[in-house]
Amino acid sequence: MSRLQKKFKEEIKNQLNDKFQYENSMLIPKLNKIIISMGMAEATKDKNAIQDCLKELAMLSGQKAILTKSKKSIANFKLREDQTIGAKVTLRKTRMYEFLDRFCNIVSPRIRDFRGFSRKADGLGNYSLGIEDQQIFPEINLDEVKRTQGMNITFVTSATSDEECIELLRLLGLPFKEEEVNGRNTNA
Repeated sequence: MSRLQKKFKEEIKNQLNDKFQYENSMLIPKLNKIIISMGMAEATKDKNAIQDCLKELAMLSGQKAILTKSKKSIANFKLREDQTIGAKVTLRKTRMYEFLDRFCNIVSPRIRDFRGFSRKADGLGNYSLGIEDQQIFPEINLDEVKRTQGMNITFVTSATSDEECIELLRLLGLPFKEEEVNGRNTNA
């Protein structure tokens, strides 16, 4: 069991229950999975770009990435059906908590001009964020990187509202921006 998973079971569940007063302990939100995805626009021009992205995703996630393909042809985008357009990894259980722990404590502070992530979620209890450069991950060898590649990270939770989702992720260690009221920080 990872350090963050142990903290969730021993401390965070109790804190969430105290704040939201759940009738049943099964209603306490938990993190179900983390999905890391990369879109590869240059994959149509350079076949080595696909292999580079797959290798980088495998290094930072700890498991093999799968390719995503287009579902239909779109002539304006020069896209054909079943053409490779990206890669993704779905993390669950121990790997998910280990990735989240590394992301919160090691990777987030390495983001340039970082002041915290936005508190805006999707309305269904899930949270997504985008990263512009994969080089902030310490697992990636900077000498082997040929191009900067962004990625999307989605945290899928069992929360029923955005407030519960943000509170769960905040307690797990994800750094959020301080709330602003009329242009001023409330914690200042």
